[in-house]
Amino acid sequence: MKKDASIIGLTGTNGAGKGEVAAYLKRKGYTYFSLSDLVREELRKKENEVTRNNLIKMGNELREKFGPGILAKRIMKKVKHRAVIDSIRNPHEVDYLREQKDFVLLSIDAPVELRYERVRKRGRKESVATLEEFIKKEEEEMTDYEKGQQLLNCMKMADHTLINDGSLEDLHKKLEELL
Repeated sequence: MKKDASIIGLTGTNGAGKGEVAAYLKRKGYTYFSLSDLVREELRKKENEVTRNNLIKMGNELREKFGPGILAKRIMKKVKHRAVIDSIRNPHEVDYLREQKDFVLLSIDAPVELRYERVRKRGRKESVATLEEFIKKEEEEMTDYEKGQQLLNCMKMADHTLINDGSLEDLHKKLEELL
């Protein structure tokens, strides 16, 4: 990875460990920002429940109304120094962030069965009850619609990919090697 990257972006599948990577980077002095948190704020303003379905819908509505890179543009107004930016799901967000000094994009992935188990344990409203529903919901995030979620396309744009299929210590070791 670029030495002393100022901004590290995170993309990847649900339950892959992006939050763990972000927590690790926070301990290394990076300030944390999440594009999903911007969407959560919008949902709360409209008094909508924060569920995975509503997050997807609201994020797509914001991209439709203000352009596909809007979440990255809004988050960069908050970034002052070294930052980790989580929940990147549209290539226009990646493109905008690449215009920033010293940006690096990490993709985090893990086997789907492992991710499903992790998501079940964290107890958020994920709008799925089975592995099959989890896979189907994930497919909704991997469209080619310009103003929608294009998770797979973002993952393909990554500078580095981490497969998080082991312990937390294994993940930390992979991050140390990468940094």
